[in-house]
Amino acid sequence: MQTFDSNTDLSVGSDTLQNMQLNVLAMHEFSDQNGVSYRQKAKHVQSNNSHRGLSSPISLLPTEILAQIFLYCVPADENWTPVPHLSPMLLTTVCRRWREVAMDMSTLWCRLRLEVGHGNWQQRAFCYDSYLKRSRGRQLSLTLECHNNDWTELRSLLQPHVDQVSSLSLGFFSGAGSLMVADFRRLEELAIYANGSDPVVVTRSMAQLPPSMRSLKVMNLWLSLKLLSGLNLLAWAGLTNLEVVVDGLDSLPRLLRLCPNLSSLTMIGIFTSIDTLEDFVHANLQSLVVSGDFYLNSMGNHGLFNAITLPNLHALEVRNSGQWPHEEFKVFLTRSRCPLERLIFGGRMKTTDQQRAEYVTLFPSLELVTARKRSKFYI
Repeated sequence: MQTFDSNTDLSVGSDTLQNMQLNVLAMHEFSDQNGVSYRQKAKHVQSNNSHRGLSSPISLLPTEILAQIFLYCVPADENWTPVPHLSPMLLTTVCRRWREVAMDMSTLWCRLRLEVGHGNWQQRAFCYDSYLKRSRGRQLSLTLECHNNDWTELRSLLQPHVDQVSSLSLGFFSGAGSLMVADFRRLEELAIYANGSDPVVVTRSMAQLPPSMRSLKVMNLWLSLKLLSGLNLLAWAGLTNLEVVVDGLDSLPRLLRLCPNLSSLTMIGIFTSIDTLEDFVHANLQSLVVSGDFYLNSMGNHGLFNAITLPNLHALEVRNSGQWPHEEFKVFLTRSRCPLERLIFGGRMKTTDQQRAEYVTLFPSLELVTARKRSKFYI
């Protein structure tokens, strides 16, 4: 295999990389529009050059440049299912040199989507195992989807690599059983998508998070106070970022108790007014996003800002629709004495010019934004 040459002319390499990036994009478009794979394209070029007794220009590229081009051939921000006609697997089928370079690049094999519960598991397991071995100890970003009630096959497959997993997305489909997230001892980020599965089963899976966990996102699962009350108070203690759908504002104090180190919270739901709860002080929360429909009581109160004191709050965003509890919010600001820097009202949240002017008076350097377009329910 070619080795890297530290004396390679960097300016020439940069120009070559730029040209090859354009060629890669053109090949993507050519393949999409005409149903011709990269391998067919490469073989065509190779065949033409062999008749002329010439080498293909791409075969003359230094390995380091070819490796950079390969990185542009794979999605940068998502996990994908390994299939022969897409990168990175496709890169191993073009020619021997491409296969050697691709197989030697552990960074190409660090993102993977795995499914269990349908299709030929043995065939897919062999493919998954080969893929994971090529990561050679690097941190992994995985998406796991269970379409039956048993994660056993996936757990067995992942056992040798469990400490490599730093980012994990779990898809719980109808009938899926629990998967203990605590088994992923070095996990940092977790996203859970519940698609018709039992809320109790999904909640049980995250009943104890590993100490390394910092970010949790739970979608399509309405977390009620009852579900949250079943969690040990230390279960989510390491989290600094949380995004959840909640079933009622009475879940908020419990969430804050579960996450004493939380700095960012996104809370989605339908927020009807609640009776005044015991005030809970959270010293570390800096950013709060509340997305949903607000319903006030006959006194014009909501209860959200009566239940919490946030002395370190820097940014607040509320979006979607409803009447804003202005007086309640002012009392909250006075009680919290927070250094509020940014306040966003999105969607059809109803505030008046006078109310917004009062906030600027309280915080002269406040960045206040009214964004009608920010009305998406899920952030």
